[in-house]
Amino acid sequence: MDNLFDSNRHFLEKSAFGVCQQLGEWMRINPARIRLYFIYASFVTFGSPFVLYLVMAFWLNIRKYVSTGTRRFWPSDFDPYPKE
Repeated sequence: MDNLFDSNRHFLEKSAFGVCQQLGEWMRINPARIRLYFIYASFVTFGSPFVLYLVMAFWLNIRKYVSTGTRRFWPSDFDPYPKE
């Protein structure tokens, strides 16, 4: 039973967008404490930190794509508003 719990915990920690991990590195705080604070705040404020968590995950994901220089959908010389 403990092995199942540990494997699920490992999966959740690695696949939860990395928001707490990056926030912990930036603030030099243990990510486990940040996760606990999010859980406590979610109970106290009826889930509003969960929305903040999702926004932060989206922002970190977009920032990752911008910093890695992934290809854009359109070419760099594409002008969406051509002058006539």
